[in-house]
Amino acid sequence: MEKITSFTIDHLKLIPGLYVSRKDFINEHPVTTFDIRMTNPNEEPVMNTAEVHTIEHLGATFLRNHPAYGNKVLYFGPMGCRTGFYLLLAGSYDSADIVPLMQEMFSFISTFEGEVPGASAKDCGNYLDMNLPMARYLAKKYLNEVLIDIQDTQMYYPG
Repeated sequence: MEKITSFTIDHLKLIPGLYVSRKDFINEHPVTTFDIRMTNPNEEPVMNTAEVHTIEHLGATFLRNHPAYGNKVLYFGPMGCRTGFYLLLAGSYDSADIVPLMQEMFSFISTFEGEVPGASAKDCGNYLDMNLPMARYLAKKYLNEVLIDIQDTQMYYPG
């Protein structure tokens, strides 16, 4: 079997950042997949499922309600390795195009207070596995350490 694209990235050189993972075409319409890499793979501990789950709920809610991007969001969810998230947007984008969107989203998550949207038995299959304080901490860390002054090395996969 041929290796899929995400397994061809050298994770030993990968640092936290915001990368275009791939661009696909569905009936001639582009779809951009972003790699929102929050931790340094194989160097830092991975995120626990509770905070990943919380970021997923808050991020998806924020994105799908965004006035400019809400109708372009196809998917937002965690990577299986728990080092970040994938965002799929309808359209052809570069990482720099969505830095302001990601700054908004991670600022929203880092300051969110109250009940996490969809965190009830009726709305979610694992609603008890949430950790809002840790989700806020990780969102603030990513915002401050990556998004506020993002560098080219954090927007293009290492060679």
